[in-house]
Amino acid sequence: MSEVLLQVRHLATEFDTEQGVARALDDISFQVKAGETLGIVGESGCGKSVTSLSVMRLLPKPTGNIVNGEVLFRGKDLVKLPAEDMHNIRGNRIAMIFQEPMTALNPVYRIGRQLNETLALHNPEMKKADIHQASIDMLKRVGIPAPERRMKEYPHQLSGGMRQRVMIAIALLCKPEILIADEPTTALDVTIQAQILQLLKDLQKETGMAIIFITHDLGVIAEICDRVLVMYGGRIIEQADIFRLFDKPSHPYTQGLLKAIPRLEKPAKENLSTIPGMVPSLFDFPPGCRFQNRCEYVQTQCEKDTPPLEGHIDDDHQVRCFRFKELVN
Repeated sequence: MSEVLLQVRHLATEFDTEQGVARALDDISFQVKAGETLGIVGESGCGKSVTSLSVMRLLPKPTGNIVNGEVLFRGKDLVKLPAEDMHNIRGNRIAMIFQEPMTALNPVYRIGRQLNETLALHNPEMKKADIHQASIDMLKRVGIPAPERRMKEYPHQLSGGMRQRVMIAIALLCKPEILIADEPTTALDVTIQAQILQLLKDLQKETGMAIIFITHDLGVIAEICDRVLVMYGGRIIEQADIFRLFDKPSHPYTQGLLKAIPRLEKPAKENLSTIPGMVPSLFDFPPGCRFQNRCEYVQTQCEKDTPPLEGHIDDDHQVRCFRFKELVN
């Protein structure tokens, strides 16, 4: 059985804003095992990226704060870890690929300098020549042609796919145990997207690292993930292994997401299925179930009480919904 690397328990994150306090994450719990890929899916604003930033302790200060819960990496609570110790883990043992490489890469530094600095920061004992060669080797490994020349170029001289590969190379330089990929293929065309996904799978096989893959694209989730968390309104509303989620989606929101996927067997120009309504504001979540204003199965209990995240079919498939709990019982 695979070793559990990361355990997130009852995580809650808030932001202090001019409008008041917004709770972006509410009671988030999950775990990540060595060698597996965990997908986190949901529409914009559901808390996917805030989850990753909370794990990495990269929330904007002083507005963003973890107000409850634990983030245990190999038994150490990252929430309580001193800043220096967290600095040694971040980028070294847990690395992250950000959504937009053009903003994540420094535009005034050459690619080589950004790679070399990352490796030198966590490996001060390495010689400069060895660091430079390791950076070139990593660029080769992620499929960048003429890496020696690319080391001398600036981010704006590379294509979007190339910049994303550079971000992956930087993230993998220190051989992390966990890689967090925050929508790494969103801005790429489908051909480059497929290449990036295959690259991540190949590198995972070689290194045995775990991946947390964040996206709003269920097609990408189906391609790369072993297990999936579905988020809505800052909460996990369903989690299951990839086959069970697509075969037996149990939360009305998950069902709505899957119905909205375009299918080849449908008639041409047929309207796509949609989920009616809008996601409530972070400052205006209704009591009870946060999906109630968009759910066709809403009951009186849904408007008063918060449904717990409990086993639907078994403990490996959990759903936050009163209706499906009742159907099982």
